Amino acid sequence: MSGKKVVQIPPGFKDLLQDFTVAVLKETPEDVVEFAIEYFTRLRMEKISQSQEGAEAAAEAAEADSDIDDEPMQAPPPRRGPRRVAVAGESFDPEKEDDDDTPVVNHPKTEEQRQRLNEAVKHILLFRCLDEDQMRDVINAMFERRCQPGEKVITQGEDGDNFYVIESGVYDIYVLINGQDTKVGQYDNKGSFGELALMYNAPRAATIQCASSGSIWAMDRDTFRRLVLKKAFQKRVMYENLIDSVPLLKELAPYERMNIADALKSRVYEDGDCIIVQGDVGNEMYFIEDGEVRITRKTQDGSGEMELSRLQKGGYFGELALLTKQPRAANVYACGGKCKVAVLDVGSFERLLGPCLDIMRRSIDNYQQQLTSLFGSMEAVPDLRA
Repeated sequence: MSGKKVVQIPPGFKDLLQDFTVAVLKETPEDVVEFAIEYFTRLRMEKISQSQEGAEAAAEAAEADSDIDDEPMQAPPPRRGPRRVAVAGESFDPEKEDDDDTPVVNHPKTEEQRQRLNEAVKHILLFRCLDEDQMRDVINAMFERRCQPGEKVITQGEDGDNFYVIESGVYDIYVLINGQDTKVGQYDNKGSFGELALMYNAPRAATIQCASSGSIWAMDRDTFRRLVLKKAFQKRVMYENLIDSVPLLKELAPYERMNIADALKSRVYEDGDCIIVQGDVGNEMYFIEDGEVRITRKTQDGSGEMELSRLQKGGYFGELALLTKQPRAANVYACGGKCKVAVLDVGSFERLLGPCLDIMRRSIDNYQQQLTSLFGSMEAVPDLRA
């Protein structure tokens, strides 16, 4: 025997690594580390959202899986005074959290600070689910911390107390390997971090040291959980239910459907509102969450509109212009009361709906036949497949 230690590959690790590799190759992110954090965060949230029992199982798994998907990069401001005793408790479970009407802590800011903070948070994934009022609460609740070169902003092994957004500055990430701090990455003037420690009560998995002076914005644990995580969870569940009702999206793998749920944004239209105007440039696709829409097209002589069809919950529209790169081929109106739709922008459409494109292209033939039957001849109908 050579005496070498036999390393056992954890069960499921190969599949996990393969799925992650596929996601990276498909989306080709500019920042792979940042993408990995978001990917495993979404994966964990999906486990939590499956069921009440699943949430409890995910909480137990958080500790066992910390080597795989615990946050590798986090940079909160340094604490003043004694260190808090490490929190020993269950992972954050949005399903079990009661609604809390306690006012959000308001940290006063100058107009200049608000403008800088708005710019820093506008691309943060977790904030996409917030409405205007909630986003205002987020801005009010965050406080600024200036960091200087050489300053340790967190230390590996400490408990987490804040979620952070980088406005400026460079921050090196160190992990203790064989008893020595080893640099494993870097934040460069952007990014957000710290959410996993707040969700799972896990200790910080890295030491973050400021490499060049900059500014970090922080939000405390309770506010982050109550204001951001719970809303993000509710949005995820709502859109997962919507995706389940759309036959087209059943072609997607679970992680692809999860990415779709994160990319969707809700929009509400009143009865009679025009959602799509024939002839306009198309840059969004729509899924009907609630209500009904009617689809019309201008008559040949331009004197009016002819109704083509109606769609209800689970239906989708707007994909044609994105597929053909042509102007909108029809008008779409909300009808029968309020209509709520989930909107997918063209960038997310092209990036996330690859497995569904063939199905949607086949639908173009159906549109062509429908228009031909209504207008009487092929000559009167533009070729949507061009």
